[in-house]
Amino acid sequence: MSTKLKKKELDKFKELLDEEKRKILRHLENLSESSEMELGETTAGGDEADIASLEISQKSLEKIGKRETYLLKKIDLALKKIEDGEYGLCENCGEPIGLPRLMARPVAQLCIDCKQEQENVERRFSNREVEVGEEDEVFGDDAEEAE
Repeated sequence: MSTKLKKKELDKFKELLDEEKRKILRHLENLSESSEMELGETTAGGDEADIASLEISQKSLEKIGKRETYLLKKIDLALKKIEDGEYGLCENCGEPIGLPRLMARPVAQLCIDCKQEQENVERRFSNREVEVGEEDEVFGDDAEEAE
């Protein structure tokens, strides 16, 4: 497995994370401003179709904003880990995450092995959930009528 990251590598990741954070904050600010402008224009004289379109647009912006806010939290966590000397260590097994994975995903919290295991568990769970959900749809109405 890889070794602990060097100071030069940590500095590079800190710079990368700080820049990504600035980009996201600027983007969120721009989204907010354009959303407010759109809202003002549509409510000033839009018809039902304009208002419906605005609502769809607002929901899309809200979804983007939530994703970016979540990413900001991950970036802040990664920056704190750099300060605390814990950056690049898997939160599950404690082993180094590995430079190639961190280069691809600087906010990674799990090594590749632990991430794959997590995804396998999630896949098994979601497959089971779909099967149960389908079963409920098939039997749900009939079971209620029988009672």
